[in-house]
Amino acid sequence: MTDIVPRPQRIASLDIVRGVVMILMAIDHVRVYAGVPPGGPSPAVFFTRWITHFVAPAFVFLAGTSAYLHGRRVASRGALSRFLVTRGAWLILLELTVIRVAWTFNFDFAHYELAGVIWVIGWSMIVLAAAVHLPRAAIASIGVAVIALHNLSDLLLPREEVSNAALQFLYFGGGVGPLFILYVLIPWAGVMMAGYAFGPVMERAAGARRTFCLRLGAILTALFVVLRWLDIYGDPRHWRGEPSLLRFLNTTKYPASLLFLLMTLGPMFLLLAFAEKWRAPVLATFGRVPMFYYLLHIPLIHAAACVVSLIREGRVNPWLFGNHPVDPPPLPDGYMWSLPLLYLVFALCVVALYFPCRWYAGVRARSGAKWLSYF
Repeated sequence: MTDIVPRPQRIASLDIVRGVVMILMAIDHVRVYAGVPPGGPSPAVFFTRWITHFVAPAFVFLAGTSAYLHGRRVASRGALSRFLVTRGAWLILLELTVIRVAWTFNFDFAHYELAGVIWVIGWSMIVLAAAVHLPRAAIASIGVAVIALHNLSDLLLPREEVSNAALQFLYFGGGVGPLFILYVLIPWAGVMMAGYAFGPVMERAAGARRTFCLRLGAILTALFVVLRWLDIYGDPRHWRGEPSLLRFLNTTKYPASLLFLLMTLGPMFLLLAFAEKWRAPVLATFGRVPMFYYLLHIPLIHAAACVVSLIREGRVNPWLFGNHPVDPPPLPDGYMWSLPLLYLVFALCVVALYFPCRWYAGVRARSGAKWLSYF
């Protein structure tokens, strides 16, 4: 008996939201090579970084939803579990090899490895591979509990000078030998589990999906505003000492706090609801091939930064071959780009990415080969 059952129709709203996420992601990655700081007192710089905070939560959550929908195309939970283990391991390998070289354009593996978002998606898929054998209600409960309660560690565990490798992998992050862990398992595995539990919502009729997502998005966004206003629980970074809009919105991403996730996932559900009525073929094209886009966009942006450096300086600045994005050498004097230049390069890269993504989306749609699901 085959493991494969007939493929259901694609859900356009999911592709559109993933497409928005892919485009926003490119802003932040151009910012890395532009030398623009990740936030700051200037509203323009702050929001250049802040708008990209929506990327990782949506990327991880919808990876869980996609895992559920993939599970509906295979004949057993065992088959889904095997797929998640192998795809998760493949993503971890890509993060530590191909993606690492794309970020740095160097091969200094002995001194620098980055455990970024693809790393944590891979590990979260391996965790989900075990969790799919539980009832869906249990998966939802565990995922929501991890998201809601992990900030208790702010009260119970010291963050300073944590040197236990297991704790760094699970929650605190930081350097473990040459590996810099930027994205930790908690709470991201919980976000993916919640996304998996959300999967059946996307099997409802479009109107019912839209209503559910509108209500959920409004509730989560309102909950963020209330909890952030109270400033008691949900984020170690308090804002009332010097109240301002920027401080209010400046929640903690590493590790992702409860308030960071409410701030980003709430609007994601609202966008998902609005996308039910959209016709956005360009966004949907990017959203149909998110991993292919990811693998292309980092080396493209990095190469574009080299071209900009050559034009501005008459040479490719050696800074561009440092260990980006977490451990680059000090920024050279006068190197930092203006924001208009940053957004111009971003726009050109996104346009350039559309054509290979459209081609590959067509290949996947026509082929249906199982191995293409790994990209």
